[in-house]
Amino acid sequence: MNRRQFLQQTAATATLAAGVHAAPAVRAKEWPHYGGDAGASRYSTCNQIKKGNVAQLKVAWTHKTGDASARPATVIECTPIVVDGVMYLSTARNKVHALEAATGKLLWAFDPALAASGAPSRRAPGISRSVTYWESGDDKRIFHAYRDQLWAIEAKTGKPVESFGTKGVLDLKQDFDHDMSKLTFKHSSPVVVYKDVVITGGGGGEGPYPEAPGHIRGFDAKTGKRRWIFHTIPRPGQFGHETWSGDSWKYTGGTNNWAGMSVDEKRGVVYAGIGSPSFDYWGGNRHGDNLYGNCVVALDALTGEKKWHYQIVHHDIWDYDMPAQPTLITMKLGGKTIDAVVQPTKQAYLFFLDRETGKPVYGVEERPAPPSKMPGELLAKTQPHPLKPPPLSRQGFKAEWITDISPEAHAHVKAQVDQLEYGDLFHPAPMTGGIVHPGFRGGMLWGGCSFDPQRNRVFVNSDEATNAISFKEAGPGMNVKYGLGRRAELVDHEGYPGIKPPWGYMTAVDAGKGEFKWRVVNGEYPELKKRGIKKTGTPSNGGSICTVAGLVFMAGTFDKMIRAFDSDTGKILWEYELPECGFATPMTYEANGKQYVVIAAAGGRKGSKANDEFVAFSL
Repeated sequence: MNRRQFLQQTAATATLAAGVHAAPAVRAKEWPHYGGDAGASRYSTCNQIKKGNVAQLKVAWTHKTGDASARPATVIECTPIVVDGVMYLSTARNKVHALEAATGKLLWAFDPALAASGAPSRRAPGISRSVTYWESGDDKRIFHAYRDQLWAIEAKTGKPVESFGTKGVLDLKQDFDHDMSKLTFKHSSPVVVYKDVVITGGGGGEGPYPEAPGHIRGFDAKTGKRRWIFHTIPRPGQFGHETWSGDSWKYTGGTNNWAGMSVDEKRGVVYAGIGSPSFDYWGGNRHGDNLYGNCVVALDALTGEKKWHYQIVHHDIWDYDMPAQPTLITMKLGGKTIDAVVQPTKQAYLFFLDRETGKPVYGVEERPAPPSKMPGELLAKTQPHPLKPPPLSRQGFKAEWITDISPEAHAHVKAQVDQLEYGDLFHPAPMTGGIVHPGFRGGMLWGGCSFDPQRNRVFVNSDEATNAISFKEAGPGMNVKYGLGRRAELVDHEGYPGIKPPWGYMTAVDAGKGEFKWRVVNGEYPELKKRGIKKTGTPSNGGSICTVAGLVFMAGTFDKMIRAFDSDTGKILWEYELPECGFATPMTYEANGKQYVVIAAAGGRKGSKANDEFVAFSL
């Protein structure tokens, strides 16, 4: 045993003796979690690919999962994980594949639908953004959230762990403290694990129909037995119950963690961003601030006890969910070191919160918000606005922002805008119709942000999508008095965004100052470029990662490109056109002494054909 091996083994043994199932030190250059590490920093210490050689990246291998579907179109939002030289990923139809990380060779495949019923499912597969690895001694498992199920799979063989739940699977509609007999449940982001507790989010949707709430639960990682539950809609006697009028806590759903959680392994705390209560566009039947909707919540990972919460939108009617994993960072500010939580939001703010207390790092101002014109609606009188950093997208809407890429585009959008009401951020739409900007997909979305601790810098992509919305009397079977008459993107006659470009950015935020270090347009439309309309940016589906070598990798744009940006300047150092759009967050790792960058290039949205390919690059 050489010195390096001895130190790695000693560190791993000491950690396990303390009761924490931690990864050996060698995994520092792998990607063992959906967000890179348990805190979702999306930062890698891999340094083989540098600024000086990144332009030499070539395709090393590809893996086609073989299960893409055109109708309905499948997408892959998965960021693979890599542990001990093996890559684990979820496919277009939410199967799990294990690959040799150095070659892409398939080692095993697991189909949860086939395992549950003996036949492949024809249902729409839903979204799976990754899988979760856990180990305790020789017991090594992959946890896979599939719709309303949680599977435990042997990491080595791909077979269900028979001792977990019922022959390897938990029904997530059970042990939920709610009547789920007529309700649906889905879990689109990977679960998290702390020690021997596997923690689930998910829940019902946010529509006008009866929906399930999004209670967060902890289960025994070995047996599947429920350890604890945190009610995201508080019950009588629980803190926050008074923020729900009457019996609204009984029939309101949503308030779910759909974008994933993060874990502070040192503190034993799990951080979750919570979505909107249902119905997410009209809340006349749920008066009050509606805790824990639209909150960041810190929970004891072993007991589910709440440490703190911070509400980012009061009584949401704009579908302004917490759209991404909270990112845990250690930032330098004014000569001090602060453990913080960074929560990206759809309204294009980054909230920096103290990880121990939940208090805003830069300060937040509660500003007056206008009342609603919708019958029965009582909105909060103020809404939170962080003082730093500045918003990453335009907020609200102004007539002078109408697109100008052509006279025809301008006229088409203006005709719509003239029929709609608009104003500043948090301006409520009336029955006849209004504009929401940033729109229902942000601002920022589930790709979240990445953090470089060496540079004290947060990297985040943001969009300029705009939505138009109107209302009508609710139909039979709905849970509310008013449903949607219109919910659409505000676009021109060719389908391009109705607001003046740029339509997408990549931004570096200096955590020590709360200011932009650099900001560049992210992506462009090739067909517009040919017409002389350049540097428009595009919306982006996915997020960024960053490395110690000074690189930021990002795909997600509608030009099919994956790019490497200079962490210090924002300059594009490398770009490659993928087979289809890479609507996912990339990852990077080392295997057999070589660094790889991997992205799911699976399209499936807005003219990008559904594909099923993972592409790996190396020098």
